[in-house]
Amino acid sequence: MKSNPLLTEYTLNKRFTLKNRIIMAPMTRAKATDDLVPTDGMAEYYARRADAGLIITEGTVIGSDARGHNNVPGIFSEKQVLHWQQVTDQVHQNNGLIFSQIWHVGRVSHPNFLNGKLPISPSETTMTGRINRSNGLTYGKSRTATVDEIKELITSYAIASENAMKAGFDGVEIHGANGYLIDQFLHYDTNQRTDEYGGNPENMAKFALDVVHACGQAIGYERVGIRLSPGAYLHEIVGDSRDAIVFQYLLEQLNNTQIAYVHTGNFNDAATFKELNNVSMSDFMRKHYRGNLIACGSYTLESAADGIQNNVFDLIAIGRPFIANPDLINKLLLDQSLTQYDVSMLNTLY
Repeated sequence: MKSNPLLTEYTLNKRFTLKNRIIMAPMTRAKATDDLVPTDGMAEYYARRADAGLIITEGTVIGSDARGHNNVPGIFSEKQVLHWQQVTDQVHQNNGLIFSQIWHVGRVSHPNFLNGKLPISPSETTMTGRINRSNGLTYGKSRTATVDEIKELITSYAIASENAMKAGFDGVEIHGANGYLIDQFLHYDTNQRTDEYGGNPENMAKFALDVVHACGQAIGYERVGIRLSPGAYLHEIVGDSRDAIVFQYLLEQLNNTQIAYVHTGNFNDAATFKELNNVSMSDFMRKHYRGNLIACGSYTLESAADGIQNNVFDLIAIGRPFIANPDLINKLLLDQSLTQYDVSMLNTLY
C-alpha cells in the first residue's frame, strides 16, 4: 500500500508539506459546551486523527451572531481560544497539522440563536425547512445586510483568523460553501442586491474576495484556504445558469492570490449540475482554478486514489471513514480493513 498515491507526501506551499494526501474533512459534531467552548473530548478526538495530511475542523463560528445550531464551537471569545489551544497542542504533539474552518451561517439560522434578531443575508429571503437538532424549529425570514454590516463581517473573519493563530492553528479554511453566508452572496437566488455586492459576477464575488484578502493580510495567504459550492444543492438555494459565471470569475481571481487551496463543498462529487454546464463541482473548479484542489464528497479510497493519479484533483477530504477509523492512515499503511461507518457513531467523539 506504500505505493498508494493517497499516502505520498504533498507540498502544499512553501510553508506546509503534508505527510499524505488525505485530509480530514470538516464535520459538524455539535459537542462543544453551551458557551461554544471546545472540550477535552474534542481535543482527544482531533489528536487521534493527527496522522491525516491535514485536519480541517468542524465549522467554527466567528461571532455570537454567526451560528445556526447549539453546541457548535466558536473562536471569538478568550475562553474559546484558550480551549482551542488545548486541541491544537495535542494535534501538534502527535505531529499533525490542523486548520480551523471559520464559519458564518447567514440566513441558515433562527432568532432563537440570535437573541431574537432575524438572521442576516445578502438579501431578504425566506427558508421553510426544519432545523436539525432544534426541537422542531423551522427556518424563516432573513434580513438584508447593510454595507456597513458587510464591512463588519469582513473584519470579523479577519479577527477569527487572528484568533486561530493565537489558538495555535496552522491556518484557516474560510467556509464559503453549502448555502451559508459567503455562498449566499455567490448565487443569484439568494443575492438580489444591486449595490457593490450584487447585480453582476464581479460584485457578487466581492464579499468572498474581500474576506479572503482580509484573512490573507491578517495571517498570510499561505495559511488560508476556502471551501466553495459552485453548484446549488443545499439549504434551499436554487441554481441559476448565471451562477457559473460568478464562480468562474471568483476562481480566476483566486488564481491571483497565494492561498493554500480551494476545497469542494459537496456531499456527492459525482453529481453534475445544470448551472455548471452539466459537470461536477470539482471538475468545474479544476477547469478554472490553477492552485491546489481538495475534492470531497462520497469518494471511496479507490476512486480517490484514481482521481489523484489522473490529476483530477490534488488532495482528497474524507469524512465518515475518519469517524469510524481514527487510525485510518495506519490501517491504509498496513493494508488493514476499515471499520464501517454507522450513524450511531455520531453519538460520541470516538
